[in-house]
Amino acid sequence: MEPTLTRPANGTPLAEPVWDIATLFPDQGQWSEEEYLGLETNRLIEFSDGHLEILPMPTQTHQTIVFLLSRLLYAFASGKAIGYVLPAALRVRLWEGKYREPDVVFMLSEHASRRHESYWEGADLVMEVVSNSPEDRRRDLVTKRREYAQAGIPEYWIVDPQNQTIAVLWLDDKEYTQHGLFGQGEMAQSVLLPKFSVVVNEVFNIE
Repeated sequence: MEPTLTRPANGTPLAEPVWDIATLFPDQGQWSEEEYLGLETNRLIEFSDGHLEILPMPTQTHQTIVFLLSRLLYAFASGKAIGYVLPAALRVRLWEGKYREPDVVFMLSEHASRRHESYWEGADLVMEVVSNSPEDRRRDLVTKRREYAQAGIPEYWIVDPQNQTIAVLWLDDKEYTQHGLFGQGEMAQSVLLPKFSVVVNEVFNIE
């Protein structure tokens, strides 16, 4: 059933969306992995059990942090030829029927066979820059923490501009433990890459 639209009070002719376009796509809950991977869009869209999850457009602050972190990790990894780094949007297949698009994703060189043109099969390190809304915070702090652990991703960085902290989580058996919660004046240190660290003040532009 098409949504009911209300005519503006000023009598302006009503402009309707092109409802027929929606019929070109599967209903929510009915998407396949192939249909999701074939979707062309400039939005961040994740996939879960046949459903599309459309993420909010990132802010300038969010993208600045993502750019800085990906650049620092790229400079470290490429200089030593130890792995490959990409920022969002890159689809990461966690398991059958579940895809996420981490803000920063890293794969060790020895796992290069898991890197494909349209998506990666898991990752060795992912980073998420937390947005401010309660829904977005729950997604990064709770949901993705559980999902990335279930997918066996060894290390997860939660970068929180609101609290100006970086939590580095390390996979212990099937759950993450917190290697460290790093704040102002500290350096966030990786476990997977022991010589890789970032200055928290620089990430959040703290003078």
